[in-house]
Amino acid sequence: MSWREVVISNRCKLDYSMNYMVIRGEETKRILLDEIAVLIIENNAVSMTGCLLSALMDKKIKVIICDSRHNPEAELVPYYGAHNDSLRIKQQISWSKESKERVWTRIVKEKIRNQSVHLNMLGCIDEARLLKNYIKDIEPGDITNREGHAAKVYFNAIFGMKFSRSDDSNAINHALDYGYAIVLSAFNREVTSNGYLTQLGLEHDNQFNHFNLSCDLMEPFRILVDMEVKQMNIAGFSKEEKHSLLEMLNKPYKIQG
Repeated sequence: MSWREVVISNRCKLDYSMNYMVIRGEETKRILLDEIAVLIIENNAVSMTGCLLSALMDKKIKVIICDSRHNPEAELVPYYGAHNDSLRIKQQISWSKESKERVWTRIVKEKIRNQSVHLNMLGCIDEARLLKNYIKDIEPGDITNREGHAAKVYFNAIFGMKFSRSDDSNAINHALDYGYAIVLSAFNREVTSNGYLTQLGLEHDNQFNHFNLSCDLMEPFRILVDMEVKQMNIAGFSKEEKHSLLEMLNKPYKIQG
């Protein structure tokens, strides 16, 4: 089972040899492809052979390309993720509005429940209790937008009343967005490897979003990023903080024991 998250930060050439990724830089290193879950290319001076790219896609290894500021800019997604892609896609297209609404309602409840748990951990008891009440008020499809109301209470409680998710100049937002992008890429890998289309979502339905379904499914897991960013006490968001967030993919997490 693949488990390693590999980050390439220095200028080098990446090649393929006998099921290994060969890293040719100041030193030559080899990593077994079967161990790699995610490959992140941070340096724009990295070159990769077509043979390696094909092998990475064959192993369903998620490849993330970063821009000059080390922010995720693109990722490689294989055309075919499972042996029965056609069946899975037909099933996905035929998902009824009612079933998608039902699943989305459960996703929202779990997202808010996790936020409430985090607030309890931080000692924000009143806010945590308020979020639990929001869960009780959620209607099918969350037509009253309890998710949005909960988010405002939640972020103001953990980052202060002046904090806004729409503030593009805030280092905390930069860290959150970076972390969410990393989690999203992990979900993209799972969705495609199981034969589904990331484009066709449950609630997310943006024609310009290639990852609507992954955006739906990752919602309850945003809490993992929130917890990391809160613990980091970010004043600025540099390469070191980014690498710290990348460690999320290497950590074990328990779900219902």
